[in-house]
Amino acid sequence: MSVTDHRFPCASCGSDYRYDPGAGQLICDHCGDVAEIETGGHWQGGIKELDFRAALRDQLPAQEMEETRTTKCTSCGAQVELGTDTHATECPFCASPVVTDTGTHRHIKPRALLPFALDEAQARKAMTDWLGRLWFAPNGLQDYARKGRKMEGIYVPYWTFDADTKSQYRGERGTVYYESRTVMRDGKRQTVQVAKVRWRAVSGRVARFFDDVLVLASTSLPKRFTDALEPWDLSALEPYTPEYLAGFRAEGYSVDLDDAFAQARDKMDATIARDVRFEIGGDRQRIHDIDTAVSGVTFKHILLPVWLAAYKYRGETYRFVVNARTGRVQGERPWSAWKIAVAVILGAALAGGIGYLVALEQGGF
Repeated sequence: MSVTDHRFPCASCGSDYRYDPGAGQLICDHCGDVAEIETGGHWQGGIKELDFRAALRDQLPAQEMEETRTTKCTSCGAQVELGTDTHATECPFCASPVVTDTGTHRHIKPRALLPFALDEAQARKAMTDWLGRLWFAPNGLQDYARKGRKMEGIYVPYWTFDADTKSQYRGERGTVYYESRTVMRDGKRQTVQVAKVRWRAVSGRVARFFDDVLVLASTSLPKRFTDALEPWDLSALEPYTPEYLAGFRAEGYSVDLDDAFAQARDKMDATIARDVRFEIGGDRQRIHDIDTAVSGVTFKHILLPVWLAAYKYRGETYRFVVNARTGRVQGERPWSAWKIAVAVILGAALAGGIGYLVALEQGGF
């Protein structure tokens, strides 16, 4: 994985533009100049898919590839790109210093992205509100997060896959029926209804076209965090142009295309199994076998925006990720030992008080 800074000089003063999520434009904070983002050119005509099999054979056109120089974080394994004049930096994923140059990385260019919709102030508010709703979170961490270090705006890499599938299945349809039985309960005979299932062998076919099956292409953040940031409004994807990255950073993918497709197949297979159960019908279903033919596989490399905070607090690293489109937050779950201790003491006191009142009532006082 590499994390790249993208800089665009202001046409008026030469300082760096940044992409402003609220205005949807490039803005120079030094002189106030504003520039529109130009689209078209190679991307004109919409967002096009790439052929999966051609990519596996390393036969994509040269313009779909690029090369970056990377630096590896020894703490979390992330690879951060250093500029030509930079010899050390801080890992945005774990806040550790990184200095080791590990060479170049050749990879597929992004095809599309979702631009940032929330600025840093909005993301910080979402994060601190989320922390405030956590029981037993340390107050010090909440205060530190409110006043702490700058959050990083990062585009995280994903793959999307399209595929046409046709599946043959074998299974059984179960129909529930009831039998009457006589049982003894409390010394009395009672008639009860007992559920039974009558099974019948079935087979058939289902077909489904999958569009934009989303797979995380990064290993720098826990997958449970990024999965919980979904859903993403992929219908709002914009054709990739680097101006959207001005003032932000972009992470290169570390999950290869073939490994990502294996994850996509798991998602597809789960959906196909649901389709088969629906097709089998009845009250219960058993699936014995599904044989799926997959064709017409295409893919895109896309970038999705997050705000990231990595805090070292009392010797521990806490990471928080904010969906920069919706404000949904996920992160490490901090605990306050003294808050837990107070809660345990209060709980014990409350239980003791209730027990005392019950004892009084039973004693007739």
